[in-house]
Amino acid sequence: MEKKRFKKIVKFLENPNKRGDIPPEQLLQLIPIKKDDNILDLGAGSGYITIPAAKYVEGVVYALDINSTMLEIIKSKAKQENIGNLVTLEASIDNIPLENSTIDISLASFVLHEVMELSIALEKINQVLKKNGHFVCVEFEKNEPYEEPHPRISSTTMEQEILKAGFHVIEKIFPTKGVYIIIAKK
Repeated sequence: MEKKRFKKIVKFLENPNKRGDIPPEQLLQLIPIKKDDNILDLGAGSGYITIPAAKYVEGVVYALDINSTMLEIIKSKAKQENIGNLVTLEASIDNIPLENSTIDISLASFVLHEVMELSIALEKINQVLKKNGHFVCVEFEKNEPYEEPHPRISSTTMEQEILKAGFHVIEKIFPTKGVYIIIAKK
């Protein structure tokens, strides 16, 4: 990836105004997180949610991303902030390299619209979650007519897919016109 384009992506990932969502600390407060929870940040990017999550809990926070350069950014941030409970995983969401039933909370922020098979990704997320674990999905709403330059999944379709994967939706939040948050429980 060319350096200029990569910097532009990182800038977008770290700017809540451009992302159109709520700050990570506010997002984390919406979830019933316990201090000893293990958290999985799917498609962690530059660590926008990963770093605050690692500060929020004493359990392990896993940053999963397919891009090794993004994971290096996260490692660098963790080192700068003296965070010791963070583990990076270079992998895709449909092949999560964790044991089943080991994660308390899985977060997917603006990444599920990128997966090839949403149902398989949600199945894998469900597998790594402990019983009564929480899954949080943050996505851009698909507006009709479809004119965005990137793929989108409507909140209705996402909710249906989450239910099909065996989750129970506890809450749907629309922090802005173009963004939705679905909080579900295994």
